[in-house]
Amino acid sequence: MKLTEKEFIEYANCMNCKYANLKEKICTIHKEFDSKKAIQSDEPRKIDKTKSCADWTENEDYKEKLLTSYKNILDLLRKYCDLKEEDYSLVATWIIGTYFHDKFKSYPYLFLNAMKGSGKTRTLKLITSLSKDGEIILNPTEAVIFRTKSTLGIDEAEGFSRKGKENLIELLNGCYKSGSKVKRMKQKKTEQGTEQVVEEFDIYRPLVLANINGMDEVLGDRCITIILERSKNKGIVKLVESWEDEFLFVETLELLKSCTSCSVHALQLVYSEWNNYIVDKYINTIQHTTYTTYTNYTYLFNTLDSLDLTGREIELTLPLIVLSWEISQETFKELFESIKSYGKNRKEEQFNESLDISIIDFVSQEISNDWKSLKEITLNFREFIQSEDPEVNPKWMGIALKRLNLKKETRRKSRGVYIILDTEKAQEKIKMFK
Repeated sequence: MKLTEKEFIEYANCMNCKYANLKEKICTIHKEFDSKKAIQSDEPRKIDKTKSCADWTENEDYKEKLLTSYKNILDLLRKYCDLKEEDYSLVATWIIGTYFHDKFKSYPYLFLNAMKGSGKTRTLKLITSLSKDGEIILNPTEAVIFRTKSTLGIDEAEGFSRKGKENLIELLNGCYKSGSKVKRMKQKKTEQGTEQVVEEFDIYRPLVLANINGMDEVLGDRCITIILERSKNKGIVKLVESWEDEFLFVETLELLKSCTSCSVHALQLVYSEWNNYIVDKYINTIQHTTYTTYTNYTYLFNTLDSLDLTGREIELTLPLIVLSWEISQETFKELFESIKSYGKNRKEEQFNESLDISIIDFVSQEISNDWKSLKEITLNFREFIQSEDPEVNPKWMGIALKRLNLKKETRRKSRGVYIILDTEKAQEKIKMFK
């Protein structure tokens, strides 16, 4: 018996049929239909033979709910917040991701950076109120961070660099990655008396931060930054913050909460599929093996790989871009433009802010291959970056050049350490950042 796709869907909608053999027959037809689609498709597809028809029909409903939620969030953001066009899709996808963040190995922080009167607190409130169990807090303590589980919005986050906040910063630096834990000792009463036991807290959670002065470099490295400008749109700035009373807001929360019970097993497989894709493309090609990766995400991975993101940049963007792919093709295209802009801005920030990159740039522009004293190199570098920072001293410079492998030769003389810089290597390295 051959069924068209339409006929198959009609059968699949009858999954509560009491005839077990009919259910089995439908599942068989479904697998055959799925296999034919994979063969006819331009992109290879990985078939999950353990997936039932019930999962398939549920998945269609789940995607429809996600798409409706996404459109609703965009409407709310456009009504109450004046963002750059490419940021609407990014923020909307991030909000949806708070309901699934535990399915990923890591989840990026959002950082709202703006001058006074630019709407950062309003934007922060709207984001957290739409996010899973979202709440805003000022001046959080370490205990609040690791003893709560909600999506946390931290406003006025200027004080993180103050003395005495080192432990809080260290804690926040780890909250973006799954598996990060904090252990504390607590007293427990037993028959033998009171004893100390270890209490463990999982600190992995979505965070959205907002301030005026910018973020610490290490914590900022875990953030996707949204720059807000003061709006002249009176249709936005004159609105009061009453979104909780709107039908769109209530409907969106109900839809997103119902989505969390759906099967999202595919989201958990994305990391292994990404690694297989990278091995197949960059390692197996060199070794001339015949291994081929078949995945639903091949086109997505090709697109993401074209952005030339690496390391933590992949960690931060992969969850969002996979979620956008799950929602709809149009959502994926919209988010891709946002991620593309993020990648470009991140490279510029790294180039301008990182001293290591500045050293590579400095050495790459050296003309002479003669011996130079470490003191002279340090003075020239400080002039190059226009800084009188006392921490940039000959000892620091020697360690940095060794770490970056930019020394050709080193000699110690009576007047100090002399070095021949590896200009050619620096010129090759700087191409990664320009």
